[in-house]
Amino acid sequence: MGITSIARHLFAPRWRELERHYTQGEQLQREVLARLIDKAKDTDFGRKHLFAATKTYDDFVRNTPLSSYEELKGDIDRMRQGEADLLWPGRVKWYAKSSGTTNDKSKFIPVSPEGLHRLHYRGGTDVVALYLRNNPQSRMFDGRGLILGGSHAPNYNLPGSLVGDLSAILIENINPLVNLIRVPSKKTALLSDFEVKRDRIAREAMTKNVTNISGVPSWMLSVLNRVMELSGKSHLEEVWPNLEVFFHGGVAFTPYREQYERLITSPLMHYMETYNASEGFFGIQDDPADRSMLLMLDYDCFYEFIPTETLPQPLPAGRGVYTSADESPVSKGDYSPPSQGGAGGGSAIPLWAVEPGKNYAMVISTSCGLWRYMIGDTIRFTSTNPYKFVISGRTKSFINAFGEELIVDNAEQGLAYACEMTGAQVLEYTAAPVFMDQNARCRHQWLIEFSTPPPDLRQFADILDRKLQELNSDYEAKRYKNITLQPLEIIFARQGLFNDWLKSRGKLGGQNKVPRLSNSREHIDRLIEMNTQQ
Repeated sequence: MGITSIARHLFAPRWRELERHYTQGEQLQREVLARLIDKAKDTDFGRKHLFAATKTYDDFVRNTPLSSYEELKGDIDRMRQGEADLLWPGRVKWYAKSSGTTNDKSKFIPVSPEGLHRLHYRGGTDVVALYLRNNPQSRMFDGRGLILGGSHAPNYNLPGSLVGDLSAILIENINPLVNLIRVPSKKTALLSDFEVKRDRIAREAMTKNVTNISGVPSWMLSVLNRVMELSGKSHLEEVWPNLEVFFHGGVAFTPYREQYERLITSPLMHYMETYNASEGFFGIQDDPADRSMLLMLDYDCFYEFIPTETLPQPLPAGRGVYTSADESPVSKGDYSPPSQGGAGGGSAIPLWAVEPGKNYAMVISTSCGLWRYMIGDTIRFTSTNPYKFVISGRTKSFINAFGEELIVDNAEQGLAYACEMTGAQVLEYTAAPVFMDQNARCRHQWLIEFSTPPPDLRQFADILDRKLQELNSDYEAKRYKNITLQPLEIIFARQGLFNDWLKSRGKLGGQNKVPRLSNSREHIDRLIEMNTQQ
């Protein structure tokens, strides 16, 4: 009996537990909330927000405000200095470094021991469980798994305390037995210089029997291309003939799918999407024929949702006066969650009140001490029985400079269609508004790095523009007869531009991502400037 066959039997009890996700979603979530509140009732946060007297979801909403990182930052800073029992019981030693906020370069997300095991590792285990359930012929444990990771550093020199990429924290604390079935070595996996790490990973992995790969599509593709350079082979299955699955997450897979399918031509290859972030592990593609993901409801995470149409809109940078699509004034700066239950700007609702087809900003409460925390992602439910969803964008990653409400999901679908129609392949991109000139003319400007350029850039732009109008009625209305929005503009990005930009910001590799859509020109102006430099 092979190792995978043995593993399949070990995962069988979890298959039965997961069945509750399909029939008892509300009950699972109520159980999670009760467990989290009971565990944290004697913390500083729990005492301030009356957790001991909180018996129902309505009590929780009434006593606990919605929060952003800024609201929790003071407590997190104290936790990083070694204080205990603030947002979660005990001392939290690990902090996942994430992209910054308006006021800080970086966020530091607490990762408690309970969160590590009941929020992060549990997700990874369930990914494998569901994959084995769907693929009875799998032999994935008969070889090695190539797992990409970031790096970490000491946290204020406190003994045993670390800060860094979540993936590095997971690798640092992983069961030593897992290292027997993964590559690269722990030393290589935790290197901070991605360019050096990329080469070492490729050299260590290319001689192993790799059956599965896991990571962010953009960074994994960079490693795989280095494997191909070193091996001199034409397709990846010539290097790893038993490769069968890519577990991917972190960024949308759509722009990369065609490149992976050209690199890996085996009809036996599988792709499985996950939704994991520094704050937790939230979703898994449980059905290979359905791109939506199953919301994981029995981890240490209680979910709430705010309809995106009720969120205040941010003001474009550099603009003194701005009104939203309904001409109502909005205040300057990034979105700040309302202080109590959504009063003044969008009310949060529990999972059992959501509707399919609507976009929601996600709010989480977890065993890492994040309470009613706006994670910044938006999702759209495709089903509520079971609760399945797709990621539709970010609360700060959209363009709504002129009432067009363009979200990342629109952009991904539009680009995929334009690539299909022209044979192009997009490697990286970002887009932002060009604000009105003296003639009241404005447009969207896209900066795109192609791995395969379209034969005619103007045709590609036209196809993309028309597809966006088809996908988004607000965008279509603003494009009507060019009255508000002019046709979009595409600028060719030189090869390696986005990597150079990330490197200049100290964010090359790991879980760092290119911002796709922005309501300001902060990022795109710097990128365009760098685009002229060689």
